[in-house]
Amino acid sequence: MNKFKQLAKLGTVSALAITLSGCMGGGPIPSASTPITQQEAQQGAQYHPQFLAQFGGAMSGPQAAYVEQVGKNIAVQSGLGNARESFTVSLLNSPVNNAFAVPGGYIYSTRQLVSLMNNEAELAGVLGHEVGHVAARHSQRRQQAAQRNSILGVLGAIGSSVLLGDSGIGETLSRGFLQGSQLLTLSFSRQQELEADDLGIEYLTRAGYDPRAMGTVLASLAAQNSLDAQLQGRDNATIPEWASTHPDPASRVQTALNKAQGRGGTVTNRDTFLSRIDGMIYGDDPAQGVVEGRRFIHPDLRLTFTAPQGFYMINGTRAVTVQGQSGQAQLTLAPYNGDLDSYVRQQFRTLGGENNNLAPATLERTTINGLPAAYGLARVNNGNSQVDVAVFAYEFSNNQAFHFQAITPAGRTATFTPMFQSMRRITQAEANAVIPRRIDVVTVQRGDTVSSLSRRMAYETGQEARFRVLNALGSNESLQAGQKVKLVVKGR
Repeated sequence: MNKFKQLAKLGTVSALAITLSGCMGGGPIPSASTPITQQEAQQGAQYHPQFLAQFGGAMSGPQAAYVEQVGKNIAVQSGLGNARESFTVSLLNSPVNNAFAVPGGYIYSTRQLVSLMNNEAELAGVLGHEVGHVAARHSQRRQQAAQRNSILGVLGAIGSSVLLGDSGIGETLSRGFLQGSQLLTLSFSRQQELEADDLGIEYLTRAGYDPRAMGTVLASLAAQNSLDAQLQGRDNATIPEWASTHPDPASRVQTALNKAQGRGGTVTNRDTFLSRIDGMIYGDDPAQGVVEGRRFIHPDLRLTFTAPQGFYMINGTRAVTVQGQSGQAQLTLAPYNGDLDSYVRQQFRTLGGENNNLAPATLERTTINGLPAAYGLARVNNGNSQVDVAVFAYEFSNNQAFHFQAITPAGRTATFTPMFQSMRRITQAEANAVIPRRIDVVTVQRGDTVSSLSRRMAYETGQEARFRVLNALGSNESLQAGQKVKLVVKGR
C-alpha cells in the first residue's frame, strides 16, 4: 500500500509518536536486565502495526530474514530473559537512514541504513544499540517527559526554528508540515544515546564481533549526512533527514572507537553481509514514488511535479516534503467527497488546529494540465511577523484528490507557483520507465579504480562521492583487486 493510501488509514499520531524512539543518533552498563514485562509487550504490540505503516511496511524475504537473525542473536547478549523469543526485528522499506526501538522488544532498521553498512558487525552494532534502548527502558523515561511536554509541541518547535518562530500559530502550522515519517519520533537524550552506544559495544564484544563496528557505522552516517547536505545544496549538515531523532553522529564516532579499544572480538563477516544485501532496493521504492533531482514521480498514482529551483525533497512514507530557505511545502492527500472547495477549506482547518479557526481569505478554481484544481491563501500573524499559508488541491477522480500545503514568509507564495503549475498526470510509458535503484556487489578487477567504478553509479551527479561514502572509503583510499564493493545501479 502506498504512503498516500496509508495516510487515510492511520490512527492518532500523537500517541504513537510519544512511544517511538529513533536513534543512530555514559552511565553504567547493566550486566543483566529485567525481562520484558507483559505490559511492555502489549504496548509494543499495539504500536507495531502503526509504526510499520508509518515507515513503508516490513520487508520480507531473505534480506529481512538475515536482519532478523542478526538482531535476535545480538539481543541474546542483553541478558533479557528469553531475548530471542521476546524481540521482534523488522527491516523497514524506507529510504531514510534510521533505526528505531519500541518498548516491548520491537527493534527496526531501514533498508537504507542497512545498505550504508559494510559488514555484519556494523549491522549487529546498530541493532545492539536499539536493544540497549529497550534494555535500559529509555523509551519509558522519554515518554514520561513527553507527557509533561507534548511530542507535537516538540515537533512544532523543530519546524518553527527553521522558518516560523516559536509562537502558538507557528507551532500549530509546523506540526502539519512535520508529519513525514522521519520526524514522527521522539528523540532520546544525548546521555541515553551514549549509554545505548556503550551497551551496543558491550553486546558486540560478548558476541565476538569487532566492537569498533559501532564507531565505523557512526562514521558512515556522519559522512552520508554531510554528503546529503552537499547534494541538496544546504549550507551545513545540521538538518538531515533524521536530524530530529539523532545527535550528530560525527561527535560520537571517536568516543565509540575509544571505548572499543582493548576489547576482544574480531568478527566482521564482511563478505557474508555483502552477499546478503546484494540486490537490495536503494533509495526510493517506486511503489512509494521516486525523487529524481527536483522531480517527484509516482508510477502507481500516475502523477509528477517539479520542486522550485534551490529546494530539495524528502520522500517520506506519508508525504513528500519540499524544503528551502524561503519556504516549505508538502504533497499529501486527505479524504475527498468530490467537492474541491470544501476539501481546501478542510485542509486549512486541519492546519489551523482546534484553537485557530484558519480559513482561506481567497479561494479560486482553475485547471492545471487538464486537472480540476482549487487553491486558497491565508495570511497569518506569527509573533512579530506574518506568513502566508497556501493549499493547492487537484482532483484526480471523483473520490481522490491530492494537495500541496505550503508556508512562506508573507508575500512570497509565488515561490511555489511553478511547482503548483507543474503537477500533471503521467503516461503509462512514463510510469513504466521508473526503475528502482539497487545495491550491486561487485569484485574489484585488475585495472578497476574508484573513478572507473564510480562511473557505473546510477546518478548524474556526485558519483564518486556517493561511491566513497557507500563503501566507507576515505578521500585518498584506493581499491585492491579482489576487494568487494557496492555499486548503486538501476534494475528491476
